[in-house]
Amino acid sequence: QVQFVESGGGLVQPGGSLRLSCVVSGTNISKYAMGWWRQTPGTRRELIAQITSNESKNYATFVKGRFTISRDNAKNTMSLQMDSLNVGDTAVYYCNLITPRISDRPNWGQGIQVTVSS
Repeated sequence: QVQFVESGGGLVQPGGSLRLSCVVSGTNISKYAMGWWRQTPGTRRELIAQITSNESKNYATFVKGRFTISRDNAKNTMSLQMDSLNVGDTAVYYCNLITPRISDRPNWGQGIQVTVSS
């Protein structure tokens, strides 16, 4: 069973930085594209950053230039460096595999809360 454990969130002031980590167990991530999603209450989970197996990266417009996704296949982990955070980045962040069909996607982990507030 594939499992995801996200960490590194917390409370940060506007303009600050955080680095999220995702540890994956139950599969070898090297053959998968992976992504970070985020969700706020009452909204759908949205994909904000993705990285392919050959490390091609794509970002949602609203995080491009501020967030950086990376992966370490040897450690079976993925990270998200978040800089210049603003209040609008407050959300629960999740990691997961990017699969051709949503139905093939593993169950979500618990996610990690990121709160940007002064």
